[in-house]
Amino acid sequence: QLQLVESGGGLVQPGGSLRLSCVASGFTLDYYAIGWFRQAPGKEREKISCISTSTGSTNYADSVKGRFTISKDNAKKTVYLQMNSLKFEDTAVYSCAAQRAIAVVCPRDVEYWGQGTQVTVSS
Repeated sequence: QLQLVESGGGLVQPGGSLRLSCVASGFTLDYYAIGWFRQAPGKEREKISCISTSTGSTNYADSVKGRFTISKDNAKKTVYLQMNSLKFEDTAVYSCAAQRAIAVVCPRDVEYWGQGTQVTVSS
């Protein structure tokens, strides 16, 4: 079965850190555009960071730039999202998405979505 599985969410205090993982099951990540998205209650889904698994190129939304870092380990079929200096407004369900594409950073025609992992920032 081809799927993405996220993990690493949880409850954290403001200023804290979490690392999310997105693991590909049933396929390799060698030539994919992987994106991390988040959706808070009552809000539109937001694209926050992407990476090309073929080139390593990345980009970030302004809302997370300087605080979040996306990275990959092709051998482990995993993309990570390191989240530092978390804020209340980072509370959301975080999902990863994939599109098979060479030298493309963000997926445009998503082929796989993960089920999502909840991140809650609260004191």
